[in-house]
Amino acid sequence: MGAGTLTITEENFETEVLNSESPVLVDFWAEWCAPCIALGPIIEELAGDYEGRVKVGKLNIDEAQGISVKYGIRSIPTIAIFKGGEIVDMRVGLSNKEDLASRLDKALA
Repeated sequence: MGAGTLTITEENFETEVLNSESPVLVDFWAEWCAPCIALGPIIEELAGDYEGRVKVGKLNIDEAQGISVKYGIRSIPTIAIFKGGEIVDMRVGLSNKEDLASRLDKALA
């Protein structure tokens, strides 16, 4: 993972996501998911583009099943944008960079 991309786990989810001062994009993914792997470089680009304004992280659903269940993640990749500890936007499936950037811009507004 790139320097700007956080690894989100059950241990740091509350601190990094729910208690974050800035919006957080969470990429729910798994190593066996081909579309998730394809989305990886886009997530890393967004981490660089939004550095200092938005946290960008990846949460492996196989390693954080409790969080996946809590938020009803049934298909991956799922991108969730959290703001103030709540999901403000969610997108299931492969997304392009422009779509995700516009969703982040809306969360920052």
